[in-house]
Amino acid sequence: MLAQISIKNFAIIDEITLNFNDGLTVLTGETGAGKSIIIDAIQLLAGARASVEFVRHEAEQASIEGIFFIDKKDHIVYDIIKEYELPLDEEGSVIIERFITSKGKSICRVNGKLVTLAILKEVGSKLVDIHSQHETQSLMNPENHLHLLDQFQYQLLENTYNNFYEQYKELLRLEKRYQELTTNEQEIAQRVDLLKFQYNELEEAQLEPGEDELLEKEKNQLANYEKVFENLQAAYEPLNGEQSGLDFIGHSMSSLENLEDVDASYEELSQQMKSYYFGLEEIASELRNKIEQLEFQPNRLEEVESRLFEINRLKRKYGKEADELLSLMAEMEEELDKLNNKDSHLQELEKEIEGIQKDALIEADQLHQIRVNIAKELTTAILEELKGLYLDKSDFEIDFHFSPGKYQWKGESVNLTKNGLDQVQFLISTNPGEPVKALQKVASGGEISRIMLALKSIFSKHQQVTSVIFDEVDTGVSGRVALSIAQKIHDISADSQVLCITHLPQVAAMADHHYLIEKEFSDQDHTSTTVNRLSKEQSAEEIGRMISGQELTDTTKQHAEELIKQAHALKK
Repeated sequence: MLAQISIKNFAIIDEITLNFNDGLTVLTGETGAGKSIIIDAIQLLAGARASVEFVRHEAEQASIEGIFFIDKKDHIVYDIIKEYELPLDEEGSVIIERFITSKGKSICRVNGKLVTLAILKEVGSKLVDIHSQHETQSLMNPENHLHLLDQFQYQLLENTYNNFYEQYKELLRLEKRYQELTTNEQEIAQRVDLLKFQYNELEEAQLEPGEDELLEKEKNQLANYEKVFENLQAAYEPLNGEQSGLDFIGHSMSSLENLEDVDASYEELSQQMKSYYFGLEEIASELRNKIEQLEFQPNRLEEVESRLFEINRLKRKYGKEADELLSLMAEMEEELDKLNNKDSHLQELEKEIEGIQKDALIEADQLHQIRVNIAKELTTAILEELKGLYLDKSDFEIDFHFSPGKYQWKGESVNLTKNGLDQVQFLISTNPGEPVKALQKVASGGEISRIMLALKSIFSKHQQVTSVIFDEVDTGVSGRVALSIAQKIHDISADSQVLCITHLPQVAAMADHHYLIEKEFSDQDHTSTTVNRLSKEQSAEEIGRMISGQELTDTTKQHAEELIKQAHALKK
């Protein structure tokens, strides 16, 4: 759950820290008091794009920090944290920070480590699920319905979908290759000419694996010939030159040998001297060999530098390392073969495409069958949820159809997308006897809110998000419908922490925790938002004001207390 959020210099918020608990938390207040600003801040923690407009006037930067507590050790967010090697808190908390400067720069951190916005969004999507009026309207778009269907029982179709998607990607790759081979003849001829020229250029270079490294080493030795010779000679002369150091050490070694039978300590010194002598003798021999092998080759240095220049030119031209150029030649040779023997390769490609196309369609058809079965379950579940929202006379269907396309399947011309064959649309009738139609043609705003809540009530049991947030999704309803929506929102809080901005007293009465958001004006024309947690008595007074829309009276307070009492009975 979202345990705490700290907000500073954000919109009209100076600085606030809010602590949240499990269950249903409602945030109420007058329009414009800043309720949605709190949701905006949480959205930024979940990976929403930042804007410089969020930074409070005259402030250098806005900052938001959220602490999430994760109870389940196998929560999916831990997989993402491990994947991106983010610090892991042993107590099961995830700390997210956002900073937005007045110049528009945005900084994101997860558990203290800087992350990209994309990574933050991936983490945030597993922690927070935000539903606003805008997102409720997205339910009207049929393009979102297939995703909702799959989300309901994704574990049932995951393997089949993954198998299909692999086949689909391979089909696209082969089709793209086929299209490239059947493009304009002039383009193919130009491509062949270019490949021949590049291949011949690389072939003439007669590159060898690791050649550039060996040449660099040789160049270094040739360029430092004098330095190497002088220092080798200087190292060798004291050891075995005219005044041989080894001769002097040899005399010393012989003298110690004469004392070996006198005392054990002399024998030990003698053995050490022998070890040093033979070691130095071996070094002197190695130095002599190296001196004899040295050969001054001024022309060879020029040859090496010229060869290196050519290899580096090819590396720059083709953007590859020397060894990679050899692989590039093999690729060019293979492509030239395919282009020069285009017809035979086209025939092979056609057979491959035919085979992979058949496999992809089989997988897509299996995916379709699974979805049809899932749709039956989802339809039953939605109708059951709608009953509790006073839409018990509704008829709900999930319509499947295939878009026409270039593929043939079971006598139909069908299209394949990354989602398979299926096009899905939710249909509903809220009046008995009326045929089902698309949501946007039938449902009112209040009905759409209830349908969305029915879906959210179902999906909250299948998702692992720690916090579900509703931003005025209860607009357009009243009376007993408002009470049913309040109960449904509270039901969702049994599986996930719920934060809800509302104008409905029925929803506020169901709250386990109640915050009041107000706007304050100072003498210096300074506006700021304050948030206060209400006691039970203060909550009843606020609900009374929400009922009357005006000043609190004894009657409205009594109504509020009755509403709270009724809400408690429903919760039980």
